[in-house]
Amino acid sequence: MRIRNLSSFVKVARLGSFRAASAQLHISQPALSARINTLEDELGVSLFRRGKSGTDLTEKGSELLPYAEKLLAIAQEMQLQAGQRQQQKGVLKIGIADTLAHLWLTPLLQLWQQQHPQISFELTSDVSPVLIKQLQQHQIDLTLMVAEPTNTHTVVSQSLCSYQQVWVIKAAKGLKTDCWSISEMAKRPILSFPRDTSPWHYLQQLFKSEASAAVIHTCSSVASLISLAEQGLGIALLPLPLVEKQLASGSLVRINTEIEPLMLEFCCCWRADEESALPKLLADSATEIMASSD
Repeated sequence: MRIRNLSSFVKVARLGSFRAASAQLHISQPALSARINTLEDELGVSLFRRGKSGTDLTEKGSELLPYAEKLLAIAQEMQLQAGQRQQQKGVLKIGIADTLAHLWLTPLLQLWQQQHPQISFELTSDVSPVLIKQLQQHQIDLTLMVAEPTNTHTVVSQSLCSYQQVWVIKAAKGLKTDCWSISEMAKRPILSFPRDTSPWHYLQQLFKSEASAAVIHTCSSVASLISLAEQGLGIALLPLPLVEKQLASGSLVRINTEIEPLMLEFCCCWRADEESALPKLLADSATEIMASSD
């Protein structure tokens, strides 16, 4: 029984379509059908029913799906235990949140290059909602991002780190820095991350009663948000490590509010049906290097 046939079975079951599964697996539909037929012959059962409304699991297919998922997980664990790091070759596509890119991209890439010298890394930076969608659509293989609600059936998530967010503003003579009320903050533009991210949802809830007054400007670039704050264009809500240099130099000052800003949690994610052990290996090394800095 071949692992790739089990993986194909799981993929079709999750997507409910041979066409979608073949596209994500980068094989033709006839080749995918051949894999499923081979598996059905080996098991002596029919796994799918094809109809006008799509492809559904048979009763026996539904019974066997959890076993196939467990076997795939075991195969991945075997790769990890066998220590196949140096045998890995090819290209790995990684999506990383801009915050983590600023703080960790250089040490992470240095470590990954050392551990996997024959792997080429393709890196892209974007906001978490975009990254998780790209992961599910097989456009990237691993994400390092803000922890967002995901479909746990298709995505594996591993905690990375967390950072306290802070309110910062351009330093000015006589500027009040203590005990800002929500209504006082709403009188100034607010600078933060794009729509549908965790910080954006937090701000929407925070300024709900001040909706008519609060103006929120968003940007996906950490460097741009910091620059806008330094130029006096508003109050920025950012993870503390991103602005430590600016706070130390005095170009920005931290202001205290009646409500403590939320902690920003980060995680690694990869697809649950991923056959390669490499995303898990990289996630583990990322977790280790970030934990060692605490």
